[in-house]
Amino acid sequence: QPQLVESGGGLVHPGGSLRLSCVGSGSGLSLDHYAVGWFRQAPGKEREGVSCIHPVVNDTYYSDSVKGRFTVSRDSAKNTVYLQMNGLKPEDTAVYMCATDRLPLAVRAAKNRLGEALLSEDFGGWGQGTQVIVSS
Repeated sequence: QPQLVESGGGLVHPGGSLRLSCVGSGSGLSLDHYAVGWFRQAPGKEREGVSCIHPVVNDTYYSDSVKGRFTVSRDSAKNTVYLQMNGLKPEDTAVYMCATDRLPLAVRAAKNRLGEALLSEDFGGWGQGTQVIVSS
């Protein structure tokens, strides 16, 4: 699996926007070979899967908590997956992490279409995370 490095976090006012990046590096396959998930974890809370993008059919998944505000995309030339976050709320404050899917691509495509929640145990190659703070 590729090594993943997240960036783009920071402090933003409610209603603001941030774009997170997840760059694949090292000797692993390019991110085009994987579905990539974005997760977040707030202090004292369980890790939550917020979005996922499939590499072939570009099916996407969003949790109900971010649907309509966040957009996931990929740039193959840069081996990067992005998470555009608009309309940020204080409850979006968390450490955001990306990871590559361990499930077969056909299984992930079906799960995305059905809107099934992301499970941490289905993903690996976790990055170190980037902190997002939404506060006035």
